[in-house]
Amino acid sequence: MPARRYPGTGVFYRALDREFPLIVKGEGCWLTDDRGRRYLDAVGGAYVASLGHGVGEIADAVAAQLRKVAYVNGTAFTNEPAEGLAAELRTLNPKGLDFAYFLSSGSEAVEAALKLARQFWVESGRPGKRKLIARAPGYHGNTLLALSVSARESYRKIYGPWLVPAAWIPAPDAYRRTSDDPAMTAEALETAILKEGAEAVAAFIAEPVGGSSTGASVPPPAYWREIREVCDRHGVLLVADEVLCGSGRTGRWTALEHFGVLPDLMTLGKGLSGGYAPLSAVVATERVTAALAKGSGAFQHAQTYSHSPAICAAGLAAVRYLKSHGLVERCARLGAVLHDKLKALLDHPAVGDARGLGLLAGVEFVADKKTKAPFPRKLRFAETFAARALDAGLVVWPNAGNADGQDGDLALLAPPFIVSEAELDELVARFKTALDKTLEACHVRR
Repeated sequence: MPARRYPGTGVFYRALDREFPLIVKGEGCWLTDDRGRRYLDAVGGAYVASLGHGVGEIADAVAAQLRKVAYVNGTAFTNEPAEGLAAELRTLNPKGLDFAYFLSSGSEAVEAALKLARQFWVESGRPGKRKLIARAPGYHGNTLLALSVSARESYRKIYGPWLVPAAWIPAPDAYRRTSDDPAMTAEALETAILKEGAEAVAAFIAEPVGGSSTGASVPPPAYWREIREVCDRHGVLLVADEVLCGSGRTGRWTALEHFGVLPDLMTLGKGLSGGYAPLSAVVATERVTAALAKGSGAFQHAQTYSHSPAICAAGLAAVRYLKSHGLVERCARLGAVLHDKLKALLDHPAVGDARGLGLLAGVEFVADKKTKAPFPRKLRFAETFAARALDAGLVVWPNAGNADGQDGDLALLAPPFIVSEAELDELVARFKTALDKTLEACHVRR
Protein backbone atom coordinates (compact mmCIF):
# COMPACT_ATOMS: atom_id res chain seq x y z
CA MET A 1 0.00 0.00 0.00
CA PRO A 2 1.60 3.32 -1.03
CA ALA A 3 2.39 5.94 1.57
CA ARG A 4 0.49 9.20 1.47
CA ARG A 5 0.98 12.80 2.37
CA TYR A 6 -2.02 14.50 3.86
CA PRO A 7 -3.07 17.18 1.34
CA GLY A 8 -3.80 20.70 2.41
CA THR A 9 -1.63 20.68 5.53
CA GLY A 10 0.82 23.21 4.10
CA VAL A 11 3.94 21.32 5.18
CA PHE A 12 6.96 22.09 2.98
CA TYR A 13 8.84 18.79 2.82
CA ARG A 14 12.44 18.50 1.70
CA ALA A 15 11.48 15.93 -0.95
CA LEU A 16 8.71 17.26 -3.14
CA ASP A 17 8.45 14.33 -5.54
CA ARG A 18 7.09 11.65 -3.20
CA GLU A 19 4.73 11.10 -0.30
CA PHE A 20 5.59 10.22 3.27
CA PRO A 21 4.14 7.72 5.75
CA LEU A 22 2.61 9.41 8.79
CA ILE A 23 4.41 8.12 11.89
CA VAL A 24 2.21 8.11 14.99
CA LYS A 25 4.26 6.07 17.46
CA GLY A 26 7.82 5.12 18.29
CA GLU A 27 8.84 2.38 20.69
CA GLY A 28 12.35 1.05 21.14
CA CYS A 29 13.78 0.42 17.67
CA TRP A 30 10.40 0.53 15.95
CA LEU A 31 8.18 3.15 14.31
CA THR A 32 4.47 2.72 13.57
CA ASP A 33 2.50 4.67 10.97
CA ASP A 34 -1.18 5.63 10.97
CA ARG A 35 -2.04 2.44 9.07
CA GLY A 36 -0.48 0.23 11.69
CA ARG A 37 2.58 -0.66 9.64
CA ARG A 38 5.80 -1.06 11.64
CA TYR A 39 9.29 -0.07 10.53
CA LEU A 40 12.59 -1.21 12.04
CA ASP A 41 14.46 2.08 12.49
CA ALA A 42 17.92 0.83 11.54
CA VAL A 43 19.47 4.27 11.37
CA GLY A 44 17.84 6.13 14.25
CA GLY A 45 16.09 8.41 11.76
CA ALA A 46 19.26 10.30 10.89
CA TYR A 47 21.75 8.71 13.33
CA VAL A 48 19.85 10.49 16.10
CA ALA A 49 17.57 8.14 18.08
CA SER A 50 20.46 6.36 19.77
CA LEU A 51 18.58 5.55 22.98
CA GLY A 52 15.47 4.27 21.26
CA HIS A 53 12.01 5.76 20.98
CA GLY A 54 9.70 6.34 23.93
CA VAL A 55 12.09 6.66 26.87
CA GLY A 56 9.80 8.06 29.57
CA GLU A 57 12.57 9.28 31.89
CA ILE A 58 13.89 11.68 29.25
CA ALA A 59 10.44 12.89 28.23
CA ASP A 60 9.56 13.51 31.87
CA ALA A 61 12.76 15.47 32.47
CA VAL A 62 12.07 17.75 29.52
CA ALA A 63 8.44 18.27 30.58
CA ALA A 64 9.52 19.13 34.12
CA GLN A 65 12.00 21.71 32.82
CA LEU A 66 9.40 23.25 30.51
CA ARG A 67 7.11 23.76 33.48
CA LYS A 68 9.93 25.31 35.47
CA VAL A 69 11.50 27.59 32.86
CA ALA A 70 11.56 26.85 29.14
CA TYR A 71 13.89 29.56 27.87
CA VAL A 72 16.35 32.18 29.03
CA ASN A 73 18.74 34.25 26.98
CA GLY A 74 22.10 32.49 26.93
CA THR A 75 23.96 35.81 26.66
CA ALA A 76 22.46 37.06 29.93
CA PHE A 77 21.81 34.02 32.14
CA THR A 78 22.98 30.53 32.85
CA ASN A 79 20.65 27.72 33.91
CA GLU A 80 20.74 24.42 35.75
CA PRO A 81 20.41 22.02 32.79
CA ALA A 82 23.22 23.73 30.84
CA GLU A 83 25.52 23.68 33.87
CA GLY A 84 24.60 20.07 34.63
CA LEU A 85 25.10 18.88 31.07
CA ALA A 86 28.50 20.56 30.80
CA ALA A 87 29.54 18.87 34.05
CA GLU A 88 28.40 15.46 32.77
CA LEU A 89 30.27 15.93 29.51
CA ARG A 90 33.46 16.62 31.42
CA THR A 91 33.21 13.10 32.83
CA LEU A 92 32.77 11.62 29.35
CA ASN A 93 34.87 13.71 26.99
CA PRO A 94 38.59 13.01 26.61
CA LYS A 95 40.52 14.84 29.33
CA GLY A 96 41.22 18.40 28.21
CA LEU A 97 38.00 18.94 26.29
CA ASP A 98 36.34 20.79 29.12
CA PHE A 99 34.23 23.68 27.81
CA ALA A 100 30.92 23.10 26.02
CA TYR A 101 28.93 25.64 24.02
CA PHE A 102 25.40 24.33 23.40
CA LEU A 103 23.47 24.87 20.18
CA SER A 104 20.59 23.24 18.28
CA SER A 105 22.02 21.33 15.30
CA GLY A 106 25.17 19.75 13.95
CA SER A 107 25.44 22.35 11.20
CA GLU A 108 25.30 25.12 13.81
CA ALA A 109 27.98 23.38 15.86
CA VAL A 110 30.35 23.08 12.90
CA GLU A 111 29.67 26.68 11.89
CA ALA A 112 30.45 27.81 15.42
CA ALA A 113 33.55 25.62 15.73
CA LEU A 114 35.10 27.02 12.56
CA LYS A 115 34.28 30.57 13.61
CA LEU A 116 35.84 29.83 16.98
CA ALA A 117 38.99 28.56 15.27
CA ARG A 118 39.22 31.78 13.28
CA GLN A 119 38.61 33.98 16.32
CA PHE A 120 41.23 32.03 18.30
CA TRP A 121 43.92 32.96 15.79
CA VAL A 122 42.78 36.59 15.61
CA GLU A 123 42.79 36.86 19.42
CA SER A 124 46.22 35.16 19.45
CA GLY A 125 47.68 37.86 17.20
CA ARG A 126 47.82 35.79 14.02
CA PRO A 127 44.96 37.12 11.86
CA GLY A 128 46.56 35.77 8.70
CA LYS A 129 45.48 32.24 9.62
CA ARG A 130 42.16 32.01 7.85
CA LYS A 131 42.19 29.02 5.49
CA LEU A 132 40.38 25.73 6.10
CA ILE A 133 41.30 22.22 4.99
CA ALA A 134 38.75 19.42 4.75
CA ARG A 135 38.40 15.98 3.17
CA ALA A 136 36.61 14.66 0.11
CA PRO A 137 34.34 12.78 0.35
CA GLY A 138 33.07 14.51 3.45
CA TYR A 139 30.10 16.34 4.89
CA HIS A 140 29.81 18.75 7.82
CA GLY A 141 26.48 20.52 7.48
CA ASN A 142 24.17 22.82 5.53
CA THR A 143 24.95 26.30 6.88
CA LEU A 144 27.21 28.14 4.47
CA LEU A 145 30.53 27.84 6.32
CA ALA A 146 29.83 24.19 7.17
CA LEU A 147 28.84 23.59 3.56
CA SER A 148 32.07 25.24 2.43
CA VAL A 149 34.01 22.35 3.98
CA SER A 150 31.57 19.71 2.70
CA ALA A 151 32.35 17.86 -0.51
CA ARG A 152 28.77 17.59 -1.71
CA GLU A 153 28.75 18.59 -5.37
CA SER A 154 24.97 18.63 -5.64
CA TYR A 155 24.89 21.43 -3.05
CA ARG A 156 27.97 23.19 -4.31
CA LYS A 157 26.56 23.48 -7.83
CA ILE A 158 23.79 25.69 -6.46
CA TYR A 159 25.44 27.48 -3.56
CA GLY A 160 29.04 27.56 -4.78
CA PRO A 161 29.13 31.34 -5.35
CA TRP A 162 28.28 31.89 -1.68
CA LEU A 163 30.82 29.47 -0.21
CA VAL A 164 34.21 30.16 1.36
CA PRO A 165 37.08 28.56 -0.61
CA ALA A 166 38.61 25.56 1.16
CA ALA A 167 41.52 23.25 0.43
CA TRP A 168 40.78 19.55 -0.02
CA ILE A 169 42.56 16.31 0.68
CA PRO A 170 41.28 12.80 -0.08
CA ALA A 171 39.60 10.89 2.72
CA PRO A 172 41.04 7.53 3.79
CA ASP A 173 39.26 4.56 2.23
CA ALA A 174 40.53 1.10 3.11
CA TYR A 175 38.28 -0.50 0.49
CA ARG A 176 39.45 1.54 -2.49
CA ARG A 177 42.95 2.72 -1.51
CA THR A 178 46.20 0.90 -0.75
CA SER A 179 47.91 1.33 2.63
CA ASP A 180 50.73 3.44 1.14
CA ASP A 181 48.36 5.91 -0.52
CA PRO A 182 48.95 9.47 0.85
CA ALA A 183 45.25 9.61 1.75
CA MET A 184 45.77 6.73 4.20
CA THR A 185 48.42 8.69 6.12
CA ALA A 186 48.97 12.32 7.10
CA GLU A 187 51.03 12.93 3.98
CA ALA A 188 48.10 14.40 2.06
CA LEU A 189 47.38 16.87 4.86
CA GLU A 190 50.99 17.99 5.19
CA THR A 191 51.21 18.51 1.44
CA ALA A 192 48.07 20.66 1.53
CA ILE A 193 49.31 22.75 4.46
CA LEU A 194 52.63 23.42 2.76
CA LYS A 195 50.85 24.33 -0.48
CA GLU A 196 48.46 26.75 1.23
CA GLY A 197 51.14 28.09 3.59
CA ALA A 198 51.09 27.11 7.25
CA GLU A 199 50.95 30.77 8.22
CA ALA A 200 47.56 30.98 6.46
CA VAL A 201 45.90 27.71 7.56
CA ALA A 202 43.59 28.02 10.55
CA ALA A 203 42.12 24.52 10.90
CA PHE A 204 41.69 21.05 9.55
CA ILE A 205 38.24 19.50 10.02
CA ALA A 206 37.24 15.86 9.57
CA GLU A 207 35.09 13.08 11.00
CA PRO A 208 37.24 10.66 13.06
CA VAL A 209 35.21 7.76 11.63
CA GLY A 210 33.51 8.43 8.34
CA GLY A 211 29.84 9.29 8.14
CA SER A 212 27.42 9.00 5.26
CA SER A 213 29.86 10.36 2.66
CA THR A 214 32.34 7.51 3.06
CA GLY A 215 30.05 4.80 4.37
CA ALA A 216 31.49 4.53 7.90
CA SER A 217 35.05 4.21 6.64
CA VAL A 218 37.53 3.54 9.46
CA PRO A 219 41.04 5.02 8.99
CA PRO A 220 44.25 3.06 9.71
CA PRO A 221 45.27 2.85 13.40
CA ALA A 222 48.11 5.39 13.06
CA TYR A 223 46.21 7.87 10.89
CA TRP A 224 44.93 10.26 13.56
CA ARG A 225 48.14 10.26 15.57
CA GLU A 226 50.01 11.30 12.41
CA ILE A 227 47.37 13.95 11.64
CA ARG A 228 47.75 15.38 15.16
CA GLU A 229 51.53 15.56 14.75
CA VAL A 230 51.23 17.39 11.43
CA CYS A 231 48.74 19.88 12.88
CA ASP A 232 51.03 20.54 15.86
CA ARG A 233 54.09 20.93 13.67
CA HIS A 234 52.44 23.55 11.48
CA GLY A 235 50.28 25.32 14.06
CA VAL A 236 46.92 24.19 12.68
CA LEU A 237 43.89 23.57 14.89
CA LEU A 238 42.39 20.08 14.67
CA VAL A 239 38.58 20.08 14.61
CA ALA A 240 36.98 16.68 15.16
CA ASP A 241 33.44 16.55 13.79
CA GLU A 242 31.79 13.95 16.03
CA VAL A 243 28.22 15.03 15.27
CA LEU A 244 27.44 11.69 13.63
CA CYS A 245 30.08 9.29 14.97
CA GLY A 246 30.24 10.62 18.54
CA SER A 247 28.04 10.36 21.66
CA GLY A 248 28.82 6.67 22.07
CA ARG A 249 27.97 5.50 18.55
CA THR A 250 31.31 3.71 17.90
CA GLY A 251 31.51 2.05 21.30
CA ARG A 252 33.45 4.89 22.92
CA TRP A 253 31.95 8.23 23.92
CA THR A 254 33.97 9.87 21.12
CA ALA A 255 35.24 8.09 18.04
CA LEU A 256 38.64 9.77 18.27
CA GLU A 257 39.25 7.98 21.58
CA HIS A 258 39.84 4.78 19.61
CA PHE A 259 42.95 6.46 18.22
CA GLY A 260 44.24 8.10 21.40
CA VAL A 261 44.21 11.65 20.04
CA LEU A 262 42.93 14.90 21.55
CA PRO A 263 41.53 17.52 19.15
CA ASP A 264 41.53 21.27 19.81
CA LEU A 265 37.83 21.54 19.07
CA MET A 266 35.10 18.93 18.82
CA THR A 267 31.49 19.02 17.72
CA LEU A 268 28.73 16.80 19.09
CA GLY A 269 25.11 16.52 17.99
CA LYS A 270 22.51 14.05 16.74
CA GLY A 271 22.65 11.42 19.51
CA LEU A 272 23.69 13.94 22.18
CA SER A 273 20.04 14.22 23.22
CA GLY A 274 18.97 10.86 21.81
CA GLY A 275 16.58 12.75 19.54
CA TYR A 276 14.45 14.11 22.38
CA ALA A 277 15.30 17.72 21.52
CA PRO A 278 17.42 19.48 18.88
CA LEU A 279 20.80 19.75 20.62
CA SER A 280 24.45 20.04 19.63
CA ALA A 281 27.65 21.29 21.20
CA VAL A 282 31.05 22.74 20.43
CA VAL A 283 33.58 21.47 22.94
CA ALA A 284 36.88 23.31 23.34
CA THR A 285 40.13 23.00 25.20
CA GLU A 286 41.19 25.64 27.74
CA ARG A 287 43.88 26.82 25.33
CA VAL A 288 41.18 27.96 22.91
CA THR A 289 38.78 29.48 25.42
CA ALA A 290 41.58 31.21 27.35
CA ALA A 291 42.67 33.10 24.24
CA LEU A 292 39.22 34.66 23.99
CA ALA A 293 38.92 35.27 27.73
CA LYS A 294 42.24 37.11 27.81
CA GLY A 295 41.47 38.99 24.61
CA SER A 296 38.08 40.40 23.66
CA GLY A 297 36.32 38.51 26.44
CA ALA A 298 33.56 37.11 24.23
CA PHE A 299 32.93 34.57 21.48
CA GLN A 300 31.61 36.52 18.51
CA HIS A 301 28.90 34.03 17.68
CA ALA A 302 25.38 33.72 19.07
CA GLN A 303 22.25 31.71 18.39
CA THR A 304 18.85 32.40 19.88
CA TYR A 305 18.56 28.92 21.42
CA SER A 306 22.16 28.54 22.57
CA HIS A 307 22.30 27.06 26.09
CA SER A 308 18.49 26.87 26.22
CA PRO A 309 17.22 25.12 29.38
CA ALA A 310 14.73 22.95 27.50
CA ILE A 311 17.17 21.41 25.03
CA CYS A 312 19.91 21.08 27.64
CA ALA A 313 17.45 19.27 29.93
CA ALA A 314 16.94 16.71 27.19
CA GLY A 315 20.69 16.30 26.77
CA LEU A 316 21.29 16.02 30.51
CA ALA A 317 18.60 13.36 30.92
CA ALA A 318 19.84 11.48 27.83
CA VAL A 319 23.46 11.44 29.00
CA ARG A 320 22.49 10.29 32.48
CA TYR A 321 20.26 7.57 31.02
CA LEU A 322 23.08 6.42 28.75
CA LYS A 323 25.54 6.28 31.65
CA SER A 324 23.20 4.56 34.12
CA HIS A 325 22.30 1.84 31.61
CA GLY A 326 25.85 1.27 30.35
CA LEU A 327 24.77 1.94 26.76
CA VAL A 328 28.16 2.97 25.39
CA GLU A 329 29.56 -0.36 26.52
CA ARG A 330 26.49 -2.10 25.11
CA CYS A 331 27.02 -0.28 21.83
CA ALA A 332 30.55 -1.71 21.62
CA ARG A 333 29.30 -5.23 22.41
CA LEU A 334 26.32 -5.17 20.02
CA GLY A 335 28.42 -3.40 17.42
CA ALA A 336 30.68 -6.44 17.19
CA VAL A 337 27.58 -8.59 16.74
CA LEU A 338 26.23 -6.31 14.00
CA HIS A 339 29.44 -6.41 12.00
CA ASP A 340 29.66 -10.16 12.33
CA LYS A 341 26.11 -10.54 10.99
CA LEU A 342 26.79 -8.12 8.12
CA LYS A 343 29.51 -10.43 6.83
CA ALA A 344 26.74 -12.54 5.36
CA LEU A 345 26.00 -9.69 2.94
CA LEU A 346 29.46 -9.96 1.40
CA ASP A 347 28.28 -13.02 -0.53
CA HIS A 348 25.71 -10.92 -2.34
CA PRO A 349 26.78 -10.02 -5.91
CA ALA A 350 25.97 -6.32 -5.42
CA VAL A 351 27.84 -5.85 -2.11
CA GLY A 352 31.47 -4.83 -2.29
CA ASP A 353 32.19 -4.01 1.32
CA ALA A 354 30.63 -3.84 4.78
CA ARG A 355 32.53 -1.75 7.31
CA GLY A 356 32.29 0.50 10.33
CA LEU A 357 32.81 0.63 14.07
CA GLY A 358 30.41 0.00 16.93
CA LEU A 359 26.78 0.49 15.95
CA LEU A 360 27.76 2.43 12.84
CA ALA A 361 28.04 0.47 9.62
CA GLY A 362 28.21 1.16 5.92
CA VAL A 363 27.44 -1.26 3.09
CA GLU A 364 28.90 -0.31 -0.28
CA PHE A 365 27.16 -1.51 -3.43
CA VAL A 366 29.14 -2.31 -6.59
CA ALA A 367 28.34 -3.40 -10.12
CA ASP A 368 31.45 -5.60 -10.27
CA LYS A 369 32.95 -7.14 -7.12
CA LYS A 370 36.32 -7.91 -8.77
CA THR A 371 36.99 -4.43 -10.18
CA LYS A 372 34.98 -2.61 -7.48
CA ALA A 373 33.31 -0.67 -10.28
CA PRO A 374 30.30 1.30 -8.94
CA PHE A 375 26.86 1.33 -10.47
CA PRO A 376 26.29 4.18 -12.93
CA ARG A 377 24.68 7.15 -11.18
CA LYS A 378 21.76 7.13 -13.59
CA LEU A 379 20.47 3.98 -11.86
CA ARG A 380 20.16 5.83 -8.53
CA PHE A 381 20.93 2.52 -6.88
CA ALA A 382 21.28 3.80 -3.31
CA GLU A 383 18.05 5.80 -3.47
CA THR A 384 16.19 2.86 -5.02
CA PHE A 385 17.52 0.59 -2.30
CA ALA A 386 16.34 2.95 0.45
CA ALA A 387 12.86 2.99 -1.09
CA ARG A 388 12.75 -0.81 -1.34
CA ALA A 389 14.02 -1.06 2.23
CA LEU A 390 11.15 1.15 3.39
CA ASP A 391 8.78 -1.12 1.49
CA ALA A 392 10.29 -3.99 3.49
CA GLY A 393 9.75 -2.09 6.75
CA LEU A 394 13.39 -1.09 7.19
CA VAL A 395 14.72 2.47 7.58
CA VAL A 396 18.26 3.01 6.22
CA TRP A 397 20.27 6.01 5.06
CA PRO A 398 21.40 6.11 1.40
CA ASN A 399 24.30 8.08 0.00
CA ALA A 400 26.02 8.36 -3.36
CA GLY A 401 29.22 9.72 -4.89
CA ASN A 402 31.82 8.13 -2.64
CA ALA A 403 33.76 6.42 -5.44
CA ASP A 404 34.60 9.41 -7.61
CA GLY A 405 32.43 12.32 -6.49
CA GLN A 406 29.53 11.21 -8.67
CA ASP A 407 29.31 7.42 -8.79
CA GLY A 408 29.34 5.14 -5.78
CA ASP A 409 26.37 3.89 -3.76
CA LEU A 410 26.11 3.24 -0.02
CA ALA A 411 23.60 2.39 2.66
CA LEU A 412 24.31 3.40 6.26
CA LEU A 413 23.10 1.62 9.38
CA ALA A 414 23.07 3.09 12.89
CA PRO A 415 20.45 1.34 15.05
CA PRO A 416 19.65 2.47 18.59
CA PHE A 417 22.04 1.25 21.27
CA ILE A 418 19.20 -0.81 22.79
CA VAL A 419 18.84 -2.99 19.68
CA SER A 420 18.63 -6.71 20.40
CA GLU A 421 20.40 -9.55 18.59
CA ALA A 422 17.04 -10.75 17.29
CA GLU A 423 16.41 -7.28 15.84
CA LEU A 424 19.84 -7.31 14.22
CA ASP A 425 18.91 -10.61 12.56
CA GLU A 426 15.68 -9.00 11.36
CA LEU A 427 17.65 -6.01 10.08
CA VAL A 428 19.95 -8.18 7.96
CA ALA A 429 17.06 -10.28 6.63
CA ARG A 430 15.08 -7.21 5.55
CA PHE A 431 18.25 -5.70 4.09
CA LYS A 432 18.73 -8.77 1.86
CA THR A 433 15.10 -8.66 0.75
CA ALA A 434 15.37 -4.98 -0.16
CA LEU A 435 18.62 -5.54 -2.03
CA ASP A 436 17.14 -8.30 -4.17
CA LYS A 437 14.16 -6.07 -4.95
CA THR A 438 16.55 -3.26 -5.88
CA LEU A 439 18.36 -5.44 -8.43
CA GLU A 440 15.00 -6.21 -10.00
CA ALA A 441 13.94 -2.57 -10.03
CA CYS A 442 17.24 -1.47 -11.59
CA HIS A 443 17.19 -4.41 -14.06
CA VAL A 444 20.55 -5.65 -12.85
CA ARG A 445 21.44 -9.27 -13.52
CA ARG A 446 22.84 -11.30 -10.63
